Amino acid sequence: MKKGLFFLGLIASFQLQAQNYVHQVLVVNEGYFDYQTNQILTPVTIGSYNPSTQQYAVVDTLENMRFASDLVIDGDFYYVAADSKIFKFDLNSHQELTSVSCPGVRNLAISNNHLVATRGEYLQTYNSYLHVYDKTNLQLTTAIDTVVGPKWACQNLVVVGNTVYVAVNNAYEWGNEKGLIGQLDLVSMQYGNEIDLGQEGKNPDNMFLYNNELITVNNKDWSGASVSKISLNGVVNTQNLANAVTGCGTSALRDDNLVYQISMENTLNDYNLINMSWVGPVNGITENFYDLAQDPISGNLYASNTDFFSTGKVFVFAPDNSEIDQFNTGVSPGTIVFDVRSSAGLSELTTNVTVAPNPCQDLLQINGLEQNSSYSLTNAAGKTLINGTAPSISLQQFSAGVYYLHINNSTIKVIKQ
Repeated sequence: MKKGLFFLGLIASFQLQAQNYVHQVLVVNEGYFDYQTNQILTPVTIGSYNPSTQQYAVVDTLENMRFASDLVIDGDFYYVAADSKIFKFDLNSHQELTSVSCPGVRNLAISNNHLVATRGEYLQTYNSYLHVYDKTNLQLTTAIDTVVGPKWACQNLVVVGNTVYVAVNNAYEWGNEKGLIGQLDLVSMQYGNEIDLGQEGKNPDNMFLYNNELITVNNKDWSGASVSKISLNGVVNTQNLANAVTGCGTSALRDDNLVYQISMENTLNDYNLINMSWVGPVNGITENFYDLAQDPISGNLYASNTDFFSTGKVFVFAPDNSEIDQFNTGVSPGTIVFDVRSSAGLSELTTNVTVAPNPCQDLLQINGLEQNSSYSLTNAAGKTLINGTAPSISLQQFSAGVYYLHINNSTIKVIKQ
């Protein structure tokens, strides 16, 4: 028992010195392009939301871009796929560092020094749907042509080791949708070994990695939706979800389940990926969403809402589905990405104070608290729940989840079981 308590103390000490936290949440607002008049009525913007202060601000405006489709963070930089260009920004100052022309760019992925980009555009064909750039200067290093590479428009990307898995959907040629997962070897730059998702797995609209397997949400021929689980050796299990599409990316991994929404509906659905079976509606969440993303630290679910021409908003739901915040954004917030950082090496996040037990069920003991020192306890959204000076805190009144103890300019992550 003492050994167990010592181990918990080591965990608390390690979390204190090098805990991860969400520094900011980046939101890509796609703006509003009027295809009838061929005019950009609302430009693409990038917004930054601070979960601690619950403040949102526009940090970048991408002029002359009809829309934006993806954002990825890598170290001190982030990259945005927007219409016909790829942009590179400084993650802290949000200064644009460089850009490169890439007509029809859709999704991005980074591995080592490679930036991989997929392409696709309505009524457009290209001699290459898969590009590889040097992430430092955005110089094109390899264009995988349609002779040796994917022959149709591509979308989502997942990196596993030195392999990039590519979702080939040909979603912009109505009636000729594809359902293939290609593989690009980033060492040899050879493409091949396409996995066929079958008739019910056409038009993969979203793809992510779960339990070392690929998961795709497919919009088939726009008449229905399905989910596929693909082992890395090519075994495919596809199950139908509904006789209607899931919209553009309105699905996400939430803990061990897939959450998704059928286009034009207000019900958020829960799907068990282990059993490949529908669980039911998510209780307490009844809005029509555009994008979904789970905060990997707090477990909060971020869900965007828009009318696509004048408004945009993001809702934040706690793990118990209660709404803890909402904030206005630009038009069509379609991509939500979390800037996760470590407190290691940050002097302002170090202290001699420790807490135990952590995780706890009720009483949290604060060790090393100096006389007259004060602290505050906040929830994952940054709302202050307790201000105090006593060396112990009762968490009995609070629900299970993640909380943060702020003391001496330091932050300690606390888990209530």
